[in-house]
Amino acid sequence: MSDSSATAVMVRDSSPAARSGRLSHPVAFGAITAIFVLFAAASSAPSPLYVVYQQEWGFSATTLTVVFAVYVLALIGSLVVVGALSDHVGRRPVLAAAIALEAAALVLFIVAGDVTVLLVARVAQGIATGAALTTLGATLVDLNPPHAPGRAGVVNGVAPVGGLAVGALGCGALVQYAPAPTHLIFALLLAGMGLAVVVIARMPETSARRAGGLASLAPRLGVPARLRGDVYALVPILVASWALGGLYLSLGPSVAASLFGLTNHLIGGLVVTLLCGTGAVTAFVLRAWPARRLLSTGAVLLTAGTALTLAGVEAHTVVLAGAGTVVAGIGFGASALACFRALASLAAPEERGELFSVAYVIAYLAFSLPAVVAGFASTYVGLHVTAVVYGLGVIALSLAALAAQRMRTVIVARWAAGA
Repeated sequence: MSDSSATAVMVRDSSPAARSGRLSHPVAFGAITAIFVLFAAASSAPSPLYVVYQQEWGFSATTLTVVFAVYVLALIGSLVVVGALSDHVGRRPVLAAAIALEAAALVLFIVAGDVTVLLVARVAQGIATGAALTTLGATLVDLNPPHAPGRAGVVNGVAPVGGLAVGALGCGALVQYAPAPTHLIFALLLAGMGLAVVVIARMPETSARRAGGLASLAPRLGVPARLRGDVYALVPILVASWALGGLYLSLGPSVAASLFGLTNHLIGGLVVTLLCGTGAVTAFVLRAWPARRLLSTGAVLLTAGTALTLAGVEAHTVVLAGAGTVVAGIGFGASALACFRALASLAAPEERGELFSVAYVIAYLAFSLPAVVAGFASTYVGLHVTAVVYGLGVIALSLAALAAQRMRTVIVARWAAGA
């Protein structure tokens, strides 16, 4: 879709007050990017705290897995139900509601004294994050500057992964070195949400209201027929990369503590950051690469990095496992950038919310279901066996992603030749 047609759908209030009070599109783009990172950081912040909660409240690894699972299930449910809502009622109302619910969840984290409150907080956070992610992604595409047509795709690839890294590392550092380890991080995130409210109040609306808002809440996911071949070809690499991310966020700190004896909470956050932070930097550095090259490179590096990490686990060598995580992180970043850049370029304005919902549902199903299974499995067969089997699964999916892209290239070439 051309830049001019994307710009044409933007809704501008022409009154003098609105012109003086609204953020400009470049400023709004930067502010929405920051809110995107904030939501992603909030979603990963509890990861280094799970070990603390276990010690304080005495629950099992199975309960920890349930806490992780309810968040992702709530997030996916939110994506399915409200994923397309902003295409009908506008971006600002959906973002405002998501921020309000996220703030309520953060308050629950601050006052939590048992697993029940923690579960309620994670459910509320999952709903808020699901509503926010797809709307933030669509808003970035709406605000994308005409002189940099690929910028929104880059940010949609970098922001979620970078936010996960910032949240995990920041929380790990606060837990290890700051007072009130189970409270301070959430108070800081709550202050960030307060700033986000100001941004949403002043940002321009970028999606025209249209009929069908209530009907859009009926749970459904759909990919337009003309896009299905391209979207389906992205599924294996989405699943492989986000499944690996799910393992690191749910069990990564526990693996570091149990298998390598690294009990420092900062190290627990660093485990996640090695994967996600490397991925975010990679997505930014490789932003000029074409999507096809990114996809193949991402699949190869996910395979190689996971294999190296498994070798480190088998040899009980932290350096080798860390190096493998960095390599896999490069593959993670390249894959995320390629997928969301492709989606940003494929979707028409009225399709963006729903198409991003589909992508995030696939990503978070891959992020959660294997990790939940791994959490239960670790209780019965141990973390070592679970990590090895999980890693082999990621390698198999990465190889499948290479095959899918190759097959898609052949099909398109034959279609072009026939035309």
